[in-house]
Amino acid sequence: MRGGILAVPHGQIEAASALGLPKVRTLRLIIIPQAMRVIIPPLTSQYLNLTKNSSLATAIGYPDLVSVFAGTTLNQTGQAVEVISMTMAVYLTLSILTSLFMNWYNKRMALVTR
Repeated sequence: MRGGILAVPHGQIEAASALGLPKVRTLRLIIIPQAMRVIIPPLTSQYLNLTKNSSLATAIGYPDLVSVFAGTTLNQTGQAVEVISMTMAVYLTLSILTSLFMNWYNKRMALVTR
């Protein structure tokens, strides 16, 4: 986030202050919209990493999707391949939905060239 805000040229901030905009409005109307173009791609990557790495948290006892599927359902049904396939399908679905949403948002925020 900080890198995206620092990527906005300083002249934009100076122009906003020359117009007499308060700092909050400058941030909301000028800096954040320009910074989002820089922030969105790494933010997408972070969201996908967060989703995928949540399965590693079961090693330290954090109950999530893997412990529910692989723990409870696997112990009750005994069908390991099907349960692990379902778990993989859920993670794949979450990753694809996150990626699609962030790509849509990135296209919406991108500069329009003429």
